[in-house]
Amino acid sequence: MMRTEKRKVALVGTGMVGMSYAYSMLNQGACDELVLIDINRKRAEGEAMDLNHGLAFLTSHMEIYAGEYRDCSDADIVAICAGVAQKPGETRLDLLKRNASVFQSIVQPVTESGFNGIFLVATNPVDIMTRITYALSGFNPRRVLGSGTALDTARLRYLLGESLRVDPRNVHAYVMGEHGDSEFVPWSQAMIATKPILSLCGSGGEEGMVCREELKRIEDEVRGAAYRIIEAKQATYYGIGMALTRITRAIFGDENSVLTVSAMLRGEYGQSEVYAGVPCIINKNGIQRVLTLSLTEEEMGQFNKSCDTLRESFKGIL
Repeated sequence: MMRTEKRKVALVGTGMVGMSYAYSMLNQGACDELVLIDINRKRAEGEAMDLNHGLAFLTSHMEIYAGEYRDCSDADIVAICAGVAQKPGETRLDLLKRNASVFQSIVQPVTESGFNGIFLVATNPVDIMTRITYALSGFNPRRVLGSGTALDTARLRYLLGESLRVDPRNVHAYVMGEHGDSEFVPWSQAMIATKPILSLCGSGGEEGMVCREELKRIEDEVRGAAYRIIEAKQATYYGIGMALTRITRAIFGDENSVLTVSAMLRGEYGQSEVYAGVPCIINKNGIQRVLTLSLTEEEMGQFNKSCDTLRESFKGIL
């Protein structure tokens, strides 16, 4: 049961993703206590100092310090951002073997500390790393979630908003499946307010109309965004840091918010024993439930294919 007095996050991995998350949480006052854990203790100490020097500019207070795995014992959330980075041209799945061994050295000491909260995983390939965390921890899968397609979904809404000249917050559309090359957009479920976006297609050249080519272009842009950012600046971190903060706030606020995170499927969409990006209701217990959208037959095919990819990649890792 989560204690209300202090919202504590233990962050494992103080690289660019971890620190973008920390900086974003600091700016949004998303937690009360933040412990930074890294194999390079000195780096964690430096990062904690740097963040602490900004506390005077905040409206709320936050306790930030470098720590050890034993500090996870009373944390509400352990966020894992550690791992080796994706190299230019390297697929997320190429990263797998390199990151699986890193996780074995993290999850065990965290669970041994007596930690009994929620695991939030960001390391790529995130769906597989989340499944590895679930397998190594033995936790209830509802308390082990990954950032999944939360950021891809935000990118999608941003691009649709731009194209349709609508505030992205009034665009309801999701990216589902693997956070990677097999992800897809179920367009049958995409709405502006309550108007299906597909109903805008092929109805004349009116202002703000999109058609199938434009939707396909947007979907391709979302899928390729990380590759383009990596090509330009070697890594992506701000967007994912803010996505992790959004998930953290949904947990601490017991919001019951719908976010597309990487969740263990147990019969939903006809899939089992696989972690994939799906819209979920998130609250203080982690994943309250997976929302099942009414996908078309074609979309179900795309989702099944994505899950098959993820299942295949997981084989023989642990």
